[in-house]
Amino acid sequence: MADPKLSKLELQIMETLWTNGKASIREIQEAFPEKDRPAYTTIQTMVYRLEGKKAVRRVKKVGNFHIFEAAVSRSAAQSRLIDDLLALFGGRTQPVMAHLIETGKLTLEDVKEAEKTLRKLGRKDKSQ
Repeated sequence: MADPKLSKLELQIMETLWTNGKASIREIQEAFPEKDRPAYTTIQTMVYRLEGKKAVRRVKKVGNFHIFEAAVSRSAAQSRLIDDLLALFGGRTQPVMAHLIETGKLTLEDVKEAEKTLRKLGRKDKSQ
């Protein structure tokens, strides 16, 4: 199954699960900053939607509430987001890279790391 498409709020919920491992709906809700904290029922609805998308799963029941954990890894979710973003640019990376450079979000150190990764991938391709 392909990785599910996640909304901003769903990603925030997933971030709590990726960070904490397992959590109840109440624990997820309380992980949000108090100022911008969604209602308990909003988090509950979103967690059940995530469960429907197979992004989270129930791991146990304690009393009358459930404990959930992420069923999708952070890297899989990030890859899906990046693929979706690149699809908006017809698969071209140049406009994204140009924007990152112009806004100062891409550093020389980032470029050096990317070059290292490209070299490693190039060596793997040659050895196969």
